[in-house]
Amino acid sequence: MRQSKQHFFFLGTFIFLGLGVMGYLLSQAIIDFKKLDRSVTVKGLSERELPADVVIWPISYSIADNNLNNLYLTIDNNNQLISEFLNSNAILDDAISFAPPAVIDKQAQNYGESNTTFRFVATQTVTVYSHQIDTVRQAMTKLSDLGKQGIVFKGDNYENRTDYLFTSLNEIKPAMIEEATQNAREVALKFAADSSSRLGKIKQARQGQFSVSPRDQNNPHIKKIRVVSTIEYYLAD
Repeated sequence: MRQSKQHFFFLGTFIFLGLGVMGYLLSQAIIDFKKLDRSVTVKGLSERELPADVVIWPISYSIADNNLNNLYLTIDNNNQLISEFLNSNAILDDAISFAPPAVIDKQAQNYGESNTTFRFVATQTVTVYSHQIDTVRQAMTKLSDLGKQGIVFKGDNYENRTDYLFTSLNEIKPAMIEEATQNAREVALKFAADSSSRLGKIKQARQGQFSVSPRDQNNPHIKKIRVVSTIEYYLAD
């Protein structure tokens, strides 16, 4: 009987100690979990200013005539003048393309314009697609030479706007992402130091979209490339 009581006593003691140890481990696990839950979210920026590597220059002009055959002869003549002008300014034929002319017969339109001076009006667009940005920009400044030969160019509206493209984004992406990540880490380290914490591992990272835009309205051929990375770090005491 006495041995039985001692047996239950020791069993109860072991159970009590086991529960105590389990409770301590659980409390430590909860504390560690809360520590893991502490984090800081920061943003890192990377920017570059680089020249565009492609220019698309549409040259549009309009002509009018009452004789359709003469209209097309004038288009052919003007196209030849434009081609010679571009060639003389170091823009080769493989960079030049001619769209089909858009011809309107005003007398054939439903709403009718029987009192117009000219029956036929045509718009022709010649497009320069080139990687020689400086060469094309220099030619643009001399376009008035063609105007002196009787070619009436259309205004700089949306359809005739010169576009500058940056097509080498994939070549600079890795370096910019690395820079944005490093900038984000520097911000996180400063935050951790100010809050008497240590910076831990990355909890989550999100890479923003790359944006390519003109540096300003007067320099559309210079592009501003930027990306923002958002990174969340763990904090520890």
